[in-house]
Amino acid sequence: MRVETVADDAAFREFVALPGRLWPSNLAVPLLESTIRSWYRGTSAHPEPVRLVVVRDDAGSVVGRSTVHTDARLDEKFGVTSQLFGATDFASAEAADALFAHLDESARSAGKQQLLGPVSLLPNQSAGVITSGFDERGFVDSAWNPAWVPGVYEAAGFSRTQQAQTWSVDVGSVTTTAPTRNEFAAAGIRLEYGDRSKTDTLIPELLVVLNDAFEQLPYYTRITPAEMTAATDGLSFLLDEKLLLLARDDESGEAVAFILVLPDISPLVQKTRGRLTALRQLELLLTRGRYRREAILIIQGVEPDRQGRGILTLLSRQLQVNLAEGGYRRLRTTTVGLENAGSARQFSRFGGRPLHGSTLYRRPTSTTSTTSSTSSTSSTETPIDRDEGIA
Repeated sequence: MRVETVADDAAFREFVALPGRLWPSNLAVPLLESTIRSWYRGTSAHPEPVRLVVVRDDAGSVVGRSTVHTDARLDEKFGVTSQLFGATDFASAEAADALFAHLDESARSAGKQQLLGPVSLLPNQSAGVITSGFDERGFVDSAWNPAWVPGVYEAAGFSRTQQAQTWSVDVGSVTTTAPTRNEFAAAGIRLEYGDRSKTDTLIPELLVVLNDAFEQLPYYTRITPAEMTAATDGLSFLLDEKLLLLARDDESGEAVAFILVLPDISPLVQKTRGRLTALRQLELLLTRGRYRREAILIIQGVEPDRQGRGILTLLSRQLQVNLAEGGYRRLRTTTVGLENAGSARQFSRFGGRPLHGSTLYRRPTSTTSTTSSTSSTSSTETPIDRDEGIA
């Protein structure tokens, strides 16, 4: 086994194609090729370089892949420096061991204290290895891997951290009524929906709430405007306006909470193997009605000084009503930390169930003692348990 940096278009194509060769196409959902290409070309919003690597066997075939990257914001947040890795797939434990050895060497060279991943590119973005729910398909911005993968990490000395779950809610399984105008007024808010024509002004507002709400979570790094723009690229043509719910303060008009849900286009991403070309995007625009049967809750948040007042519950009730009226049958959610009981309650009260278990993995580098690294990173496990939380 040998590990090589992706340095030409042929190797890039091999990097992109690997998951499609390894995993069932009806279960795994590939990363968008345009996202991977932005890493390769250095045009992504990530503030530090992202290196793509592949693992080759003796015959020259690609049998593993990963990104190799860092983030000073995360190092400052954790109080321990990390060699990050993501978009990580491997065909065998042997391929994984070669990859892990390369990551360890990169960490030593950069003076990093631990390996942390898989994160693409940060823990508050697409991340993790699933540890349960292997028979359930993944979805956009979620992980999927077969059941043997967690054992490979753990046999290689990695330990679990930031364990979480995705959730699935069968729309209409619990009878739900929309909040009344009086209920919104009692909470001091008014309801507003997304508007495709105003996403350019709405996204910066959501970013303020997002950063304020998530700042308390141990793994979260503040998202820059450039990162938010990249993450919401194409939102205006994909958005179902009744699934972006915004709570504004009655007096000031400032946004204090929101829920962002998007139609689940995972089947199209699977069909195109992550290649959403301009032609495919036009196809999506013309046929988006066929993707309005299932949805993904991308993110939700409440300003810290408004948490615990029932605002997110009001928005969640309205969301369930809107999903039912829009003909949606199922809602999936991106990961919710096991310690974040407040967010989990927003799904369990509507009949939701855990879908996938997930975890990040960390391992001290060979130049850092296990005792020191474990002590330094234990602060990232601080529990958070609120009446209302964030996903």
